[in-house]
Order: sequence, then structure tokens, then C-alpha cells
Amino acid sequence: MARALHLVKDGDVELALATVARQLAEGDAVTVVALHGAAVPSLPAGATVRRVPEEISYDQLLEAIFDAHHVIAW
Repeated sequence: MARALHLVKDGDVELALATVARQLAEGDAVTVVALHGAAVPSLPAGATVRRVPEEISYDQLLEAIFDAHHVIAW
């Protein structure tokens, strides 16, 4: 099982949502991180959501980046 990390800024997230859904369907562990001030859209069940810096620090984000198999910035 791959670990995918999506970094979301403000903007169009339709492609991100489709990608998250596909990865979850394939059995991947998916985490979406909303960068400072970004709105998080409604995600498919099974995706984990974290907010920087409210829920995790930038140091923790850096650790998550290195732990992930795939990192995608939107």
C-alpha cells in the first residue's frame, strides 16, 4: 500500500479530488494537507486531513513529506 500526500493551496481542486478518490480505490493511504489558510473540500471517506499550522507544524509536514511514497502539490 502506497502512502500519498497531497498539499493543497487555494484554487481549483477537482483534479485533486479525482486523484484522491482513485488512490483510495486502489487501497492507498491518502493524507491531504491544507497549507496555511487553504480551504479543504469535501473529501472521499478514508482520506485523512491535516491543516498547517493549526493541526501539524511545518516540521511535522516535512517529516510527512519524507515518509510519503508520493507527494503532490496542487
